[in-house]
Amino acid sequence: MAISRSQLVKELEPGLNALFGLEYERYDREHEEIYSIESSDRAFEEEVMLVGFGSAGVKPEGSSIAYDQAQEAFTARYVNETVALAFAITEEAIEDNLYDRLSARYTRALARSMANTKQVKGAATLNNAFSASYLGGDGSMLCTTNHATTQGGVWANRPTTDADLNESSLETGLIDVAGFIDERGLKVAAKGRKLVIPVNTQFIADRVLNSPLRSGTADNDINAMKNMGMIPEGYVVNHYITDTDAWYLLTDVPNGLKMFNRAPITTSMEGDFDTGNVRYKARERYSFGWSDARGIYGTQGA
Repeated sequence: MAISRSQLVKELEPGLNALFGLEYERYDREHEEIYSIESSDRAFEEEVMLVGFGSAGVKPEGSSIAYDQAQEAFTARYVNETVALAFAITEEAIEDNLYDRLSARYTRALARSMANTKQVKGAATLNNAFSASYLGGDGSMLCTTNHATTQGGVWANRPTTDADLNESSLETGLIDVAGFIDERGLKVAAKGRKLVIPVNTQFIADRVLNSPLRSGTADNDINAMKNMGMIPEGYVVNHYITDTDAWYLLTDVPNGLKMFNRAPITTSMEGDFDTGNVRYKARERYSFGWSDARGIYGTQGA
């Protein structure tokens, strides 16, 4: 239904001092701090986890060498969604508006809505990281204590007991990341690189990561994480994380959290010959997800 004069009564009357409500600043492009971003040219993208070889064995003298086999483990699929929104304004409302060009004002509001949707969808991967309703290619939730390997073992990218962000829990997370194994049980040389947190814990994160000495203690010990450069990219705040005490440690393992851009945002407008209404539309296509869960370590807090 088109926006008509009855919905813009005050904008049709003289004496109005200000129009407000559409000019707020916004938290924008926060997803770029979480995902590696690639382009897409199809309806969906698939990435396959490959399984290498196990540890080499000792070959007894004169005996045959042992052979191992490589295989595919699982496939992660990213389905590109179409995100779109539109509005229409009657011809009379455009003619009688006294204060501004309606199209310019509401086009900005349209852009704000599209940007908000992208941030909500980008944060959804983290917000659903502990939900059994959102499973990855390996059949497990993003952050869990029992990711299954092809050889029957398990590995964890979540602590056995969830913990709030503090020096001890973050050190435990870094140790756990260093203990990641691959699909054949071999050690992965993984390291933490960036901490992602909700706005509620930003002050804790700053103290834990950036204090020259240990925070919250009377000891005169150095801040080991800062001194060793354990989280080189520091921390980032994502304002769309809904759990106020959850935190996530992104690792340097490749092909972790990814975003695929299928079609960039485009806007268009057209007038209707019969009614005179003018319609405005914004549209883009993208997908968020993950391939290798070793790209992240997370906890939903105590």
